[in-house]
Amino acid sequence: MDYQVNYINPELKLSCYEGKLFKTEAAFQDHLLVWLISGETKIIQADESFVFGAGSTFLIPRNQLATIINYPKDELPHKAVAMHLSTKRLKEFFDNQSVKSEIETEKIIHFHPHPLLESCLNSLIPYFEIQNDFPENIASLKINEAINILRTIDPKIDAVLNNFEEPGKIDLKTFMEKNFMFNMSLEKFGYLTGRSLTTFKRDFHEAFHMTPQRWLTKKRLEMAHYELTEKNKKPVDFYHEIGFENLSHFSFAFKKQYGLSPRELIGQNSYFEK
Repeated sequence: MDYQVNYINPELKLSCYEGKLFKTEAAFQDHLLVWLISGETKIIQADESFVFGAGSTFLIPRNQLATIINYPKDELPHKAVAMHLSTKRLKEFFDNQSVKSEIETEKIIHFHPHPLLESCLNSLIPYFEIQNDFPENIASLKINEAINILRTIDPKIDAVLNNFEEPGKIDLKTFMEKNFMFNMSLEKFGYLTGRSLTTFKRDFHEAFHMTPQRWLTKKRLEMAHYELTEKNKKPVDFYHEIGFENLSHFSFAFKKQYGLSPRELIGQNSYFEK
């Protein structure tokens, strides 16, 4: 089995992946604290990308659109501990705290190595071997310990963890032009722009004069054409970063729109460059 996940409880998990790569599109409902034991993780957002190696600890804030690609490295599997910091648990935590924090733009947060944080996350590993139900009170203690450590090593983290606002209605056209490469459901795109699915579809047609599915495919293929012709990239190097799940589907859709397969287009460009 290439991919295996062991759970302590729904909020704590240990994942291990031994295949070539594992990709997921994310806009998580919870903040996700990740400690990467081995392997490499690449996180692609609309404005920037991040690459994390073994030993890295980082936080993916909730509702942040991202493509996450996990790779084995140095003959070791991709292995990581992930802790969900749910809104419910954070509200309970901050109910007992006196906190005043400014709301700021939430980005991927990389924590510098710190013995307290590493010790906290490392202490979870033996629990993954327990087959019986994990006591909720111990899970709560571990999660609250992690929250306290994050607040100790990064005083600004309250601006993220203590922000419980839901996405408000924003300019749909600007958002979609920026985030079309993320393979999210229409329901999720609607939620992130502050709309119901029905309102999202209506506003989308008013903005772009076509269905979301058709527009998304068109935009992703235009981006692929640019990567092929202007950056001289191979399809295998980018198809999974622009919203396509596999190479054959990408090649089929590309030929349908442009009349040439990616391979034929690359060959044509090479001929004219001679």
